[in-house]
Amino acid sequence: MVKLLKQSAAHLFSGYFALVMATGALSICSFLLGFQILSYILVGINIMAYVGLWMLTLIRIRYYFSNIVEDITSHAKGPGFFTLVAGTSVFGSQLIIVVGNHQLSWILWFAAIILWVIIMYTFFTAVTIRKNKPSVAEGINGAWLIASVGTQSISILGTLLAPYAAGETQRIILFFTLAMYFLGCMLYLNIITLIFYRFTFVEFKFEALTPPYWINMGAVAITTLAGATLILQADLSPLVNEITPFLKGFTLFFWITGTWWIPLLFILAIWRHLIHHYPFHYDPQYWGMAFPLAMYTTSTYQFSKALDVSFLMVIPKIMFVIALGAWIFGFIGMVWHIIRSTSKKSMEDLL
Repeated sequence: MVKLLKQSAAHLFSGYFALVMATGALSICSFLLGFQILSYILVGINIMAYVGLWMLTLIRIRYYFSNIVEDITSHAKGPGFFTLVAGTSVFGSQLIIVVGNHQLSWILWFAAIILWVIIMYTFFTAVTIRKNKPSVAEGINGAWLIASVGTQSISILGTLLAPYAAGETQRIILFFTLAMYFLGCMLYLNIITLIFYRFTFVEFKFEALTPPYWINMGAVAITTLAGATLILQADLSPLVNEITPFLKGFTLFFWITGTWWIPLLFILAIWRHLIHHYPFHYDPQYWGMAFPLAMYTTSTYQFSKALDVSFLMVIPKIMFVIALGAWIFGFIGMVWHIIRSTSKKSMEDLL
């Protein structure tokens, strides 16, 4: 068993915490839409996923630290580490909204901030100072936007925790979450410019259209949720309350951007899988597709409340079915992949 865990940890996909992100986002939108039993089941699954992934991560730090250093300083694999930040924050938000437990969420929030500082400055320093850099086509992909997602996830969890603080502490928290919101916006606008350039001016093969490109939409979906959450808590901070009209306009801008991405991404998926017959099979990167669908559902629900546009409520009801289907497909694929991998390794050990 120990040998199997070490083998799994050695080459653990750097972005596997997207599983926690997708499950947490789906649990939250299930709860908001009235599917409480499903949301509680997803809480249980996410607890196991979060603990299990951290166990593998700690084993990897202990025995394969050089692999981590190699991955986190890579243009291709480094951005995946931001899922540790986003997964921790989304899990904390899930505990507040679904379970009503804010005590553990405080710990998760501070842990997410520490992880954010370490990963943010390690990765961007490494890719800046390295000598042999890849081309735009080889180096940039949708996973880079998880830097924005992780930043916005900290903003959301902090804003949700603000009502449990008092006085000056509450205002400091909301100032910090407002700053993180705008920082996340900056990161998205900078990175998406490079990705859009790659889409339109660099040869783009269907094999390269991996699931993390759905984060093009997921990053603006969580930005929309961060803005909507700040608007809904605006009465707690004079500063946030004062700039609420600007926040509403900016949040609308990002929601429209996320909505624009959805048809294009579906068209490109058809181009990849139906026209070029690229096979469907489970890959840990798949959670980079499941998360944006669930996050868009949640963000649209909260956005419609924050801007008082109730006619948009029909969208979360439709998108919830799509997000749930994507999550179930990924979960079944993951379980089957684990069973097959475990059986194969067991047979190899016997032989």
